[in-house]
Amino acid sequence: MSAEAVEPPEHAPSDLMTESADQDTRSGLREALDGLKYGARSALSPRVLQGAAVEIGWLTTHLAMYPLGLVRGAGDRTDRLNLSGLTPAQRSLLVGDVQAAGTPILLVHGIIDNHTVFALMRRHLLRRGFTRIDTFSYSPLTLDVRATAERLGAEIEALCEESGSDRVHVVGHSLGGLIARYYAQRLGGDERIHTCVTLGTPHQGTMAARLLPWPLVKQVRPDSELMAELAEPAPDCRTRFVAFYSDVDQLIVPQRRARIRHPDLTARNIRIRGVGHLSLPFHGEVVHQITGVLAHLDEQVA
Repeated sequence: MSAEAVEPPEHAPSDLMTESADQDTRSGLREALDGLKYGARSALSPRVLQGAAVEIGWLTTHLAMYPLGLVRGAGDRTDRLNLSGLTPAQRSLLVGDVQAAGTPILLVHGIIDNHTVFALMRRHLLRRGFTRIDTFSYSPLTLDVRATAERLGAEIEALCEESGSDRVHVVGHSLGGLIARYYAQRLGGDERIHTCVTLGTPHQGTMAARLLPWPLVKQVRPDSELMAELAEPAPDCRTRFVAFYSDVDQLIVPQRRARIRHPDLTARNIRIRGVGHLSLPFHGEVVHQITGVLAHLDEQVA
């Protein structure tokens, strides 16, 4: 008597896992598209249209400057050695608070960008009286925020040794802000970073990242392992954080995800109206507020 063939269950475990993964993917794409649709519904408001016009203008200028960032390396640095050319108001920082003026500032660009995005900010910081402005660069082929944060840490250590300063400030645009936060919060970088300023950084992830399968972009999805790490307790982190976020940011969906929401971090979130993602490092109000924050070392973030 021959044995009857046993039919597999209608839903084998592997089929169920595949179906579950497909459902998660579809759900993620729906969330991303819903977020983009929400942004599109408000895209014709006067404020958004004005912000888009400014964004296009800055983007055109930045594209013209971008090749210069490829020629000059990651060690690009600007130092102020004297007070010549400064008005009395601009000299006030050097005269009134030598420590604040002498604290090095490290600028970290976003993905697929370079240090030229900080051209206006660097010039303004020097005019304000800050004496040491450096930039940290990483390749657009970077695949991991953690590894890049370790490189940032090595750069900061070298900067401290060279400048003689125990601590630095970091200003990060977009992904650059997340790299700096990871170093400060997860790798003990709070011993070196006094203030971390972020511009349009996906601190809580962005739904838009679900639209691209690139490994680095996957790390800034709301449900990624990296986001889970950053949500873990950090009771001893001493770095003060200031997060600028825009109500018309095209890459952070929804825009409120560029805010820092962590019970253990000393953080201030500043909303900027009508400024696109790429324009944040160039925007006059943003740059002015950053210089004010960095000029007061002992000011508590509210």
